[in-house]
Amino acid sequence: MTDPLAEVVQMLRPRGVFSKRIAGTGAWGVSYTAFGHPGFSVMLEGRCRLAVANEPEIVLEQGDFTLLPTTPAFVISGFGDVEPVQMDPRQMTDDDLDADYTGGQEPEVRLLGGSFVFDAPDAALLGALFPAVVHVRGVERFQPLVTLVADEALHDRPGRELVLARLVEVLLVEALRTSVTPQAPPGLLRGLADRKLAPAVQQMHEHVDKPWTVAQLSRVATLSRSAFFDRFTRQMGMPPMEYLMAWRMAVARDLLRQADLGMVEVGRRIGYGSASAFSTAFSRHTGESPRHYARRSALGQPLALG
Repeated sequence: MTDPLAEVVQMLRPRGVFSKRIAGTGAWGVSYTAFGHPGFSVMLEGRCRLAVANEPEIVLEQGDFTLLPTTPAFVISGFGDVEPVQMDPRQMTDDDLDADYTGGQEPEVRLLGGSFVFDAPDAALLGALFPAVVHVRGVERFQPLVTLVADEALHDRPGRELVLARLVEVLLVEALRTSVTPQAPPGLLRGLADRKLAPAVQQMHEHVDKPWTVAQLSRVATLSRSAFFDRFTRQMGMPPMEYLMAWRMAVARDLLRQADLGMVEVGRRIGYGSASAFSTAFSRHTGESPRHYARRSALGQPLALG
């Protein structure tokens, strides 16, 4: 049986992590502009506040892991009133120094923050499938991982960034897996936690080329057509056919990056009987033709995120 969550993560192909250590004492704060790509934080010591745009404020504690799938604007700070330092994550590089807001005093807070670098970015897909904030606390299997991340982050050993990249990738998968609960916000994680919807979502992923209808999917879910449509839309955050189209186009983008596949074959694999039908659907969904997308991918040019 296909694992939709694993498919999404594997398709994104995380290939690296940009990370920086942050230390703070007393009244301190940093305001980051929207980034668009996945960001994360691991609380190494102490407590601080995280305020993500349009989301309730969270108090982060030692051992917490936070994932922002598309990293909107956010502020991370201590508990005193302060005008936060303004930062643009798009202008940060590996050469930037770790951030120290201690004023020369002993740090009260230490955390590791950063972002993922994906080989096949699809921010629109992430934004649609996952909640704006994934916050993990008190999960026993997480603790050894967080301990390893803290140990690597606080010591400048050879190969530090490579080890951190691998550890944080594992944290990413574990964070999403842990968040597959009925209490998750609408999206893939909540849909997979629904025992009625999960088989239908799995079938859509396993047989993406099948000409699915709402009636067929409702039978997989053992629900009436109307009950399935309403439940899917409520739990997944979008109607069934809209989700199927988004997933088909994500698969198509991934296949188009493989130079040995032609338009006919890519279209066939996601359920289109002709290259013209596939091209029309792809262009309507992404705003560019599949040939243009494939050409830019081959040249290493930035890929559209929409």
